[in-house]
This record gives sequence, C-alpha cells and structure tokens, in this order.
Amino acid sequence: MVSVAPVVETTLADLKLLRRGKVRDVYAVDEDRLLIVATDRISAFDRVSPTPIERKGEVLTALSRFWFAKLGHIVPNHLITTSIDKMPDVIRHHASELRGRSMLVRRTEVFPVECVVRGYLSGSGWKDYQGTGQVCGHQLPAGLRDSEQLATPIFTPATKAETGHDENISEEQMAAVVGSDVTDFLRDRSLRLYQEASDYARGRGIIIADTKFEFGRDRDGRIILIDEVLTPDSSRFWPIASYEVGKSQASFDKQYVRDYFERINWDKQPPAPALPPEVAAATTARYLEAYELLVGESL
Repeated sequence: MVSVAPVVETTLADLKLLRRGKVRDVYAVDEDRLLIVATDRISAFDRVSPTPIERKGEVLTALSRFWFAKLGHIVPNHLITTSIDKMPDVIRHHASELRGRSMLVRRTEVFPVECVVRGYLSGSGWKDYQGTGQVCGHQLPAGLRDSEQLATPIFTPATKAETGHDENISEEQMAAVVGSDVTDFLRDRSLRLYQEASDYARGRGIIIADTKFEFGRDRDGRIILIDEVLTPDSSRFWPIASYEVGKSQASFDKQYVRDYFERINWDKQPPAPALPPEVAAATTARYLEAYELLVGESL
C-alpha cells in the first residue's frame, strides 16, 4: 500500500502526544494502550535530516509486524494490531495519514537499555575493538578485521538516548541499572531472537550483522519485546552476495545516508543537511528491497 505523500510529523489533536522521537511519534490511547506512528524521518549520526525517505515508515511497521509474528514463540511482544480498521475510532479518524505506518500496542514499563546483539564486527563495535581489543567488556581475539564474523554472537548493551548518542556499556553496568536477573533474561532472549532471525535472513540473502532490541514489563509483570524489531533502522542488513571481510559493506539500511554525509564532510553538528532526491530515492529502494527479500512479497 503506497502512502499518498511522505509523513514527516503527525499532529493528532484528539490524542495526547507522549513523545516525538527521531523517527516515531508516540500517542496515548488509554491507560493500557499506545499508538506508535513510524514517520518517514531519517536520522544519521543522531541528527534528523529534513529530507523524508518515502515509504520508510511503512517498511518499519510491516517488517516489525512480520518479525513479531515470526519470533513470538521466543518472547511475547507488545503488538495488538497494525490494521487501522481494527483500531479505536479516535485513530480511524486519521486513517489516511496513519494507515500502513501505525501500531496499536500495549503499554509497558520500558527498561532503559538497548539490547544490542552483534554477530559481526562493525560500527561502534569495530571502533571500540580497534582501540581496546574489546567490545562492551567482551575480550575478542587479536587480528580481527572490519566486518568479520564473530565466533559466536555477543550481547553488547547500550544506554537509551531519545535525542543524543547511545553509549555502549558492559553487562555489569546494565545489571546495576535493571538487576542481574533481568539482565540474564534479556541477554538470553536477545541472543535467541538474533540467532533465529539471522539464520532465517541468511536463507533470504541477507546478513544481519547486528541489531538492537527493546523490552518492557507489562501490567501483568511479563517482560515483553517492544518498539520496532529487526528493521533497517535498528539493524545492519548486508547482502550476502557482495559480502567481503576487511571493508565496509554495501547495505540495505541507512548506511547509504551516513555514507553520503561523510562524502560531503558534514561536521555532524545540527542541523543535518538535506539529502539530494537521488539519495533519498535510493534509500527508499534499499528499504523496500530489504522487506521484499525478507518477507518474500512486495509491500
């Protein structure tokens, strides 16, 4: 389903806006439910570009729905529905703006950590390894190269930042925030989610180099998976066909936008530059291709 136009920011006067993040607008529906709207905003280096990426919000929502259903046997999740027609009237009144990019979800008490799993050495993990030989307290073998697959995936938590930069932390630091039992549970579920998704994606031609999960505790005390899951915004997706150790990889995620900003020598200070139309269009194409490869159908 194609959006009429990119959605950069929503204003739903009859719902209370709780948070406007880098990509998502979150509204209160009632005491038990939230509405999460995935806009077409894109952030790079923790700054939101003024140029929307057409259909991006649809891809994030549809992929999350796919993974929530596929991985629900590992841990329950917060999704109630992505169908506007099954949502309350107050949401259906805005159907033209929200259709295809909205999730009605259960409220939770969110754990203030990102549960990052890395199967390959890239990004901030690669930078940390170059400096210390470690990633978030994990001592890794000497001599690893950029984008190299790790012997086994590692759990590397990070602090959550709505507007700034997430900071890698150790499991010990995470336990000091959420407790040892919760840390053990989140590590176990995160690694299982990553492994099953990674095995599946590899069969569809995509390497999931790393990803991040978020969890919360619902009103019944259960720990459940929340937010988005295994999307091009929260993961590094690499095409297997062109994968080569020792260099940066082609990707289906927003690395294409980061690479453009690096080429123009942006100093990473706000405001973020606009994107040329061809860069925005190519980014949309990458997001859609990732969806089609993983799900096996066009969006």
